[in-house]
Amino acid sequence: MLSLSLQRNFQQRLAVVVSAALLLTTGIASGQKSKDKSGYDRSARATVVHEANVYVTADADAQKLSVVTPGHEVVVIQRSGPWIQVFANTDVEDTSDENKPEFTDDSNTVTPASGWIRDKGVISPATPGGDAILYGAAANFEAQAAQPHAPKGAAMAAHLLYERAADYFPQSPVAAEAAWRSADIRWQLEKEDISTLPSAKEQEAYLRPQLYEGEMKKVMKMYPGTKFAALAAYDLLDNKLCGDWQGLPKCPEMESGLYEKYAQKFPDGPKSAEALYNATYRQGVAVTMYNVQDDRKRAQDAAQRTAALAQELKEKYPQSDFAARAAAIAYKVQQGIPIFGNDSD
Repeated sequence: MLSLSLQRNFQQRLAVVVSAALLLTTGIASGQKSKDKSGYDRSARATVVHEANVYVTADADAQKLSVVTPGHEVVVIQRSGPWIQVFANTDVEDTSDENKPEFTDDSNTVTPASGWIRDKGVISPATPGGDAILYGAAANFEAQAAQPHAPKGAAMAAHLLYERAADYFPQSPVAAEAAWRSADIRWQLEKEDISTLPSAKEQEAYLRPQLYEGEMKKVMKMYPGTKFAALAAYDLLDNKLCGDWQGLPKCPEMESGLYEKYAQKFPDGPKSAEALYNATYRQGVAVTMYNVQDDRKRAQDAAQRTAALAQELKEKYPQSDFAARAAAIAYKVQQGIPIFGNDSD
């Protein structure tokens, strides 16, 4: 199951390695107390916005240890002219396995090591305007990832750089959106991976791998009442939906209820109109399925619910395309036109 990201494993291991390094270099080992309970100074943390080669010494002709890719974190140990000594993430491996998931809980893939990188494109919490730089770099990678032939690693870079923007600059005006975008990119990548599994077609949600909810829930906790919390809550519905309706009305009925409750909880959210439309559509589908089962009573109830939801959409979100789309669904139901399957007569 895709539960933890590579960068999360790196952060855990990095804290241990750097803590030990600082114990040796700052005299903490001789009895002094650390000022930072995490084991390293926050100001020493940094990331890169481009690929940075890691060398054994501060010399471009020296042996290359690894490459730090955009968004991955380093910890700055010292500076020497145009060079920086860092503990660097070395989780970039040459592999021919194109199907290897971008997010994995393999605990043996990341080994922080000391080395030198050029002092170029390095952003830390102390960098002036660093929030805008990280956010912009992430947005550029996200745009690249959306292209038909996206560069390998573009989506991961966008995910990590957005995360650094929110983490390094929590008071920034872009922090909330950066945190949301980071979480959403990961969510969509895992969703795509899981959709290729045979279990993705299981009707019951608990029979398939669940998408990791930690980052979405963190967005909701850190930024309550914002549109980004509402967006995160909307994505979380994916873990409760059926994989395949299998022609049975219990799934669209259940999902309709989920979407309706969401719209009630987040009436001003950016996904509220869409949620109500989804509820309307699923009630319309239920009408078709009940009619196939010759369950006229439940079909009539679902038809009434379809009309009521479409009317609610019209009243609350009259300018939304979803209101018009829901009206079309309600009309077809009223006319006895199937919403699901073949609607030819």
